[in-house]
Formats: sequence, structure tokens, C-alpha cells
Amino acid sequence: MPIILLIVALCVLRYFEVWKFAELSWWAIGAIMVLAFLWFEFLEPMMGFDKRRAHNEDEKRRKDRVKQTFDKK
Repeated sequence: MPIILLIVALCVLRYFEVWKFAELSWWAIGAIMVLAFLWFEFLEPMMGFDKRRAHNEDEKRRKDRVKQTFDKK
């Protein structure tokens, strides 16, 4: 997510020609966009980060449910 925020910030700063960002090439911003695309489409699923995050959320829900069940008694 931080890379997406960086891309948006760079686009806005470049578009409004703020400070040294006015000299930044659109190609550089486009290259960052390509890197973000490659990361989210290929590298993240390949390394299992997307599954790990979903697994951690499921594990937390399970622990909360077990805790809630045993706290009622």
C-alpha cells in the first residue's frame, strides 16, 4: 500500500510542478507503477504474502471465537 500512496503523491506533485518534482520524468513515475504492478500481480502471490495475510486473519478470528466461547462459561 505505501508504494501506491507514493505513486499518487508523485503524480500529484509532478502534475502541479511542485519544487524539484517538476523536473521528475513521467517515465520514472511510470517505472515505479510497473514495479508496483509486478509486485502485486506476480511476486506477492509467488512468495505467499497474500495467503499469509488471509491466514493470519482467519487464525485471529478463530482465536477470538474460542476465547468468546470459553469466557461465557
